[in-house]
Amino acid sequence: MPVFKRFISFMHQALRAMHLVWTTSRALSIGLIVATLIAGLLPALAAWLGQRIVDAVVAAMQLHASAGEAPLWPVLRYVLFEAGVLALLAAAQRGLSVQQALLRVLLGQKVNTLILEKARTLSLSQFEDSEFYDKLVRVRREASTRPLALVTKSLGLLQNLISLISFAVLLVHFSPWALLILVLGALPVFFAEAHFSGDAFRLFTRRAPETRRQNYIETLLSHEGYIKEVKLFGFAPLLLKRYRDTFERLYAEDRRLTVRRDGWGFLLGLLGTAAFYLAYAWVVVDAVHGRITLGQMTMYLVLFKQGQAAVSSSLSALCGF
Repeated sequence: MPVFKRFISFMHQALRAMHLVWTTSRALSIGLIVATLIAGLLPALAAWLGQRIVDAVVAAMQLHASAGEAPLWPVLRYVLFEAGVLALLAAAQRGLSVQQALLRVLLGQKVNTLILEKARTLSLSQFEDSEFYDKLVRVRREASTRPLALVTKSLGLLQNLISLISFAVLLVHFSPWALLILVLGALPVFFAEAHFSGDAFRLFTRRAPETRRQNYIETLLSHEGYIKEVKLFGFAPLLLKRYRDTFERLYAEDRRLTVRRDGWGFLLGLLGTAAFYLAYAWVVVDAVHGRITLGQMTMYLVLFKQGQAAVSSSLSALCGF
């Protein structure tokens, strides 16, 4: 399925999950949104304050060299401001973690209750249908994590988008081309992730019957209700062999996919690293030629690094839809 169609499908599911989270706890939902907005805005502000600190230090050093003394407050006030910003950022990130943990418990209980209420209305033939039973097991297994994961991923994208917009506002003063380098540097890894995430999803879906067979064999060999018959008829060696053969087959598929994904991810990631250091060299040369200040150089390097991480995180999230 194309990434765009998967994105549309994800947004539809995310909206339903957000409604479920909202009805579970409005206070925690509002807290998540507020903390996300704060966490998205503050990194750019911290980078700007870092620029002001460096430029204030350089100015104070020049004043001290010429006059023999320099006031400290013009520098220290920016240090205090940045300390406050970083403390607020840490509080927002901690708030996100705490509220997600609380919502996970409340939402898991609510969704499991809905599943159990629905299960009461199902017929015995539906439980005996293997395909239907696989779906029911997946729903029960993901009940406490899937809806909140959709909401968390959506808010994570929103946080990265806010950060990128704030980074762009600062970087555009350096050069609009810097924004293009920032995005292009993350695209190679995105294409690799998009390809292999599709392969991983198809592999996970296709192996559901084999996973169920493994679970069944585990039950036969370890449950007191079946082990007597297994021992009586000597089925243990045969069942154990089938269990091991299934594992080896599944492990071989996982290993091939993991090696291919990480190998291509490493090679294409080098292109992103090259793009970052190209921007790094550009900023350093401009600082040497006096076109930007030392503080601006520091800020732009921080923005490039954090911006590239935000773009990569957003694109990786898109691959996981």
